Amino acid sequence: MCRWLAYWGPPLFMEDLVTKPDRSLIHQSLHAAEAKSETNGDGFGIGWYGERNNPGLYREILPAWNDENLKHLSAQIRSRLFFAHVRASTGTATTRANCHPFTQGRWLFMHNGQIGGYSKIRRALEQALPDRLYASRQGTTDSELIFLLALSMGLDDDPVGAMGKSLGFVEGEMQKAGIDEPLRFTAALSDGDRLFAFRYSTDAMAPTLYHSCTETPCTGGGSLTVVSEPLDTDRKRWTAIPPSHAISVTADGALTTVPFAVRT
Repeated sequence: MCRWLAYWGPPLFMEDLVTKPDRSLIHQSLHAAEAKSETNGDGFGIGWYGERNNPGLYREILPAWNDENLKHLSAQIRSRLFFAHVRASTGTATTRANCHPFTQGRWLFMHNGQIGGYSKIRRALEQALPDRLYASRQGTTDSELIFLLALSMGLDDDPVGAMGKSLGFVEGEMQKAGIDEPLRFTAALSDGDRLFAFRYSTDAMAPTLYHSCTETPCTGGGSLTVVSEPLDTDRKRWTAIPPSHAISVTADGALTTVPFAVRT
């Protein structure tokens, strides 16, 4: 399982979350405390919004703890909204195209979890993509495929609903193929203004997900940080997102938590 973080708020240097905290994402790439695998060394990536509408992206196949470029970039990039991800592969190759985050236009997406029995239904899922999105697929992961399916199901108009439709379609194909393994899903999604995060599983083992908001609503200098696991030992500042729920923060700082319905 992977580890990731997403930040929304006043511009912040990435290193303040990615490398500096006691349990930073770099620390978690070697010593994750709340994942099946302690080590997440199958590549990493960062994505951020700056002066342009579409996000910047840097991905590499080296372990995050062993890449000097990541340390230098995170010390220099200051952003109001950014993602960072360290990868533990669930079966697909370690390539740049398979490292998170993924982008399409203004959208940025990253994921922790897996589609159970993915190899049995990968072809059926890919065939469901419209030609434009199929042609834009760069890697082989189930994560990128979930993202592209959501784009094809109305992500621009209803991000939470489209993600529910995407997972519902995946569940339907799993059922057709007689797959008993679970679908597990925590993910972050942004269009540069809003930030969405999801926690879901078809079994009782949804991957962990927490958020910390310095103010509610996140206005007047407040910020929202969403993480796979806390970046420090101060548990009072971290709130677990319930399974089968999504949280979102809008451009004006309104923070909401809603049930996340998957439609099969």
